[in-house]
Amino acid sequence: MASSDRGSVKHALRKLLIISAQLGGLIGISKAGCLATTALHIPLPGNLVGMLLLFALLRSGLIPQAWIAETSSILTRHLAFFFIPMAVGLMGYSRLLADSGVAVIGTLLSSAAIGICASGFLAQALVHWRENMRGREASLTPRKEGR
Repeated sequence: MASSDRGSVKHALRKLLIISAQLGGLIGISKAGCLATTALHIPLPGNLVGMLLLFALLRSGLIPQAWIAETSSILTRHLAFFFIPMAVGLMGYSRLLADSGVAVIGTLLSSAAIGICASGFLAQALVHWRENMRGREASLTPRKEGR
């Protein structure tokens, strides 16, 4: 085997080990979230608590982003494959969708619109509140008069 072949095999194995370790870490954080919800009786899904835990670890710097960058890039690139089981599962409910499909789609669209509007109004209110607070701070600071 040529030295360049050995180098490429060594590089591929190293990359596979890195991806495996990162994926194991992400799965471990997800499992920790599931265990926390069970042990602490938190009324949230375990995978959501795991995602919040991952966010906290990344935000605090305890886990650098580089430690999960390779695997997270692969997972987001192939995100559509994670929705295939859900789409196949919906095929089992074809009769329900035929009977109540319009109502389900209407509910989904209206709830999405309400969520988007509520988020927009909240963001605008917070920006307005922040500008008012800055204006009050500016009016409270003493001005120096030059003579």
